[in-house]
Amino acid sequence: MTVRELERTAAIARGLVVEMVSKGGSGHLGGALSAIDVITALHFHVLRERPEEPDWPDRDRFVLSAGHKGMALYAVLALRGYFPLDVLQSYGSARTVLPGHPNMHSLPGVEANTGALGHGLALAAGMAIGARVHSNQARVFTLLGDGELAEGSNWEAFAAAAHHRLENLTAIIDCNGLQISGPTAAIMSMEPIPQKLRAFGWQVTEIDGNDMAQVIGALGDTRAGEGRPHAIVARTVKGKGISFAEGAVAYHYWKPQEGELDRARSEISARIRQLEEAGA
Repeated sequence: MTVRELERTAAIARGLVVEMVSKGGSGHLGGALSAIDVITALHFHVLRERPEEPDWPDRDRFVLSAGHKGMALYAVLALRGYFPLDVLQSYGSARTVLPGHPNMHSLPGVEANTGALGHGLALAAGMAIGARVHSNQARVFTLLGDGELAEGSNWEAFAAAAHHRLENLTAIIDCNGLQISGPTAAIMSMEPIPQKLRAFGWQVTEIDGNDMAQVIGALGDTRAGEGRPHAIVARTVKGKGISFAEGAVAYHYWKPQEGELDRARSEISARIRQLEEAGA
């Protein structure tokens, strides 16, 4: 896919997230929208995967450590062909296979149960070690939130991954600057994140995580290796793609008010049309 096509796919995925919130009545909107460009780029441009064979042994792995951003993953997996799009309509229902946090036992394409923050990086590092032991060329990617970095288990995993020289592991930090109760910098600042990760022995790239060209460029650089794991510090906007939600902590978890769904749909539809008219 071209950059423009990836942008259009991400915009469509944003629309699907809004529809899931509409069906379920609420959901973790802000982080899903900040991370959706990265997740789209992974599944449509980077990962070696076979949606028709989700357990293919040589597939690359993606672990969504920040599991509350699961609606973004569900939308992208559906668009990628892991399951029919109409499955998304069950979000929020009693027997849905789309829980608030991903469940690997209920949905193809989900590599790990996540949502208790601070575990995804360690899981991904274990997968990377396993691939090495079995001489498997699979790469492993995980996406964390900046608020999640306050969990000490992440830093144990950062240290272990560098010690074991896991060059097949990439950690993407979705730095949208907000968490459920306010600005991350005020609650528990982990900045400067790039310098800290370099001190732990990681290669580090810092990008605008909502700029698709920068996203695919950074993800492509992870093939270089150098005997170290790679971290991508992706600076993003919480609620990206819906003007009234962008950068607003109130939209970390969204219960739509009157008129908000229509406004969100209108803005996302306009973005999709813009990209289509530009040749996406």
